[in-house]
Amino acid sequence: MLRTPAGVVLIDAGVGPRSFGRAVAGTDISLADVRAIVLTHLDSDHFRRSWVRTLMKQGVTVHCAAAHAAELDVAPHLGAQLRPFDGAFEPIPGVSFVPLAFAHDETGSYGFVIEGFGGRIGFATDLGHVPPALIEHFADLDVLAIESNYDPGMQQNSGRPWFLQKRITGGHGHLSNDQALAAVKAIFKRHEKRRLPAHVVLLHRSRDCNCPDLLRALFSRDTRVASRLVLAEPYVRTEWLCASTGGRPAEQQLLLGFAAD
Repeated sequence: MLRTPAGVVLIDAGVGPRSFGRAVAGTDISLADVRAIVLTHLDSDHFRRSWVRTLMKQGVTVHCAAAHAAELDVAPHLGAQLRPFDGAFEPIPGVSFVPLAFAHDETGSYGFVIEGFGGRIGFATDLGHVPPALIEHFADLDVLAIESNYDPGMQQNSGRPWFLQKRITGGHGHLSNDQALAAVKAIFKRHEKRRLPAHVVLLHRSRDCNCPDLLRALFSRDTRVASRLVLAEPYVRTEWLCASTGGRPAEQQLLLGFAAD
């Protein structure tokens, strides 16, 4: 969830609108505050078709890569609310998204550099592997959110079919914990003379092949990361992470939070 003075943007919608409503219960936002959904790709854990009726009713726009839009089976229902992108775009006024292409499965996925209201966020999940462009563009961030999907040992001993393990670990699936940490360190090193992000958020943790204790132990070996580390937990909301600087009042801040993973 990206919270802005212009409304809420969801990055992916892998849970349906009812589940989302339950996830944000008790906060000061609701389903009615959602203005746009930006999709990294079309896998079912990133976009649920059960959103369509709600999107049509509330006039929520859906932004996905032009290459993915042709494959979106609900496109005829969304009509003009579907907004394909092939470059930078603004899903809501005052917030820009610059897409970065990743090699995930056959059709790929997208990460984003998000900027607006005095804040800057780098968001990357379902990467396959880390392209040089990610290290280059993820600079001067207030929040760095990156996939850390699996522990190699747990993956190897999971009992999963060989073809599935190959898909996940073969460079077009997901990032391991070690690969994610290497990417974070590379970002920090490249930009060490510039400001470092206030938060490093680890995304898309496998429930079967990863462990939060392993993640904390591994990433905390680097003291710069340890003090900034946030784990996005399945079914548990995070606190809002402020991505705005310069002493902006609360109602003018850019905030990132996670309702579910």
